[in-house]
Amino acid sequence: MNPRHRLLHFLVCAGALAAHGSIAHADEREAPPIREVQEIPLPGVQGRLDHFTIDAKRKRVIFSGLGNNSVQVVDAFAGRMIQQIDGLAEPQGTIYLAEWDKLFVANSADGRVTVYDGTKFGLIDTIDFGEGSDPDNLRYDAASKKIYIGYGDGAIGVIDPATDKRLPIVYKLEGHPEGFQVESKGPRIFVNVADAKNIQVINRSNGKMVTWSLPDGHSANFPMVLDEADRRVFIGTRKPSRLTVFDMDSGKVLASVPTAGDMDDIFYDAGRKRIYVAGGEGFVSVVQQVDADHYTVMGKFPSALGARTGVWYEKRDRLYVGAPPSGVLGARLLVFEAQTD
Repeated sequence: MNPRHRLLHFLVCAGALAAHGSIAHADEREAPPIREVQEIPLPGVQGRLDHFTIDAKRKRVIFSGLGNNSVQVVDAFAGRMIQQIDGLAEPQGTIYLAEWDKLFVANSADGRVTVYDGTKFGLIDTIDFGEGSDPDNLRYDAASKKIYIGYGDGAIGVIDPATDKRLPIVYKLEGHPEGFQVESKGPRIFVNVADAKNIQVINRSNGKMVTWSLPDGHSANFPMVLDEADRRVFIGTRKPSRLTVFDMDSGKVLASVPTAGDMDDIFYDAGRKRIYVAGGEGFVSVVQQVDADHYTVMGKFPSALGARTGVWYEKRDRLYVGAPPSGVLGARLLVFEAQTD
């Protein structure tokens, strides 16, 4: 590492230490924790790129081209876009379910979830949540075999993926749900409600709800990811740009560290105990989980302006981040390889 890079790394780590007393000391690193290994062109794709999903069996990365009213399908092994699903209405959330070989896409402009065959992407069905309902993120609970969807002025709805039907279960919230997660070993749903500047925790067993407050002065809480093994909830806020760690059981704030700005997705690498933050300001932040209560900022690594969504593809040890067109550069998928000391 040259002297300039050593200095930059030291300043980043020093800033993290100053920001929160519970953060552990950052060790000097000779190799970065991630490195870009590939850029996959997305010909013809325009505007904002939104949420991602994975078809692991076919090694496909699938995501919404919201600005293009389309969904893109990329062969991760071949490193090229192989299909585009056109005619959507500002698609946002996507989820592929191998059990039914179906792709579900939430369309914000017309309030519908479109369902596609996972092999050739023919339209199977349409699920209507109502015009103006702005369906957004989709999550799947394998235990109950249900899809959960955030929509409207404040609701989590439920879809049966076997029948493609909307179920009469609705959990009401204090505002539109942004990023949310369903715990796999319990009954709760953790929801970022940015409008209310809080996190609402729904118990699906009894319908009860509790509310967690953000740290003072924090707002615009959009992305979320869970570490169920260590009982931790990771929340990203844009104002200020920080990753905040909550105890999953008590809702207590345990740590908070600075990150790349304008994030919309965060990812947890359970094998390395790392959190990756995709920031639209043009960087990916990497945070090391030293233990459940202590976190070290490992640095900010260049991506692209507007690259705020992506997916952690655990089986391939790759982070895929969507970069929209910018200047003379076309849309592309940035592929980062996670590295271990």
